Amino acid sequence: QVQLVESGGGLVQVGGSLRLSCAASGRTGSTYAMGWFRQAPGKEREFVATINWSGTGTYYADSVKGRFTISTDNAKNMVYLQMNSLKPDDAAVYYCAARDISVFRYWGQGTQVTVSS
Repeated sequence: QVQLVESGGGLVQVGGSLRLSCAASGRTGSTYAMGWFRQAPGKEREFVATINWSGTGTYYADSVKGRFTISTDNAKNMVYLQMNSLKPDDAAVYYCAARDISVFRYWGQGTQVTVSS
């Protein structure tokens, strides 16, 4: 099993920045990549960004490309999401997820991001 704990959410003004953190523990060696997803009220959970543990492969949703940056610290089993130029549409609960060989199998509890205008 892999345990994931997110932190760093909060209230930010439009145009502001936040950095989310995800601490991974347990059998992290069984995972190949990490990702961030988000879910706004009344909407389905959507993909935000993903990265492999080596940090050499990243992929972003079009809606966040150029504004968000995903990164890892392998030594600490940490994954980060730097979010800049935040918009009202970015408000959501953000979830960290770990992918095994096939799917994002492990999920954190989420951290709330609120963007005020």
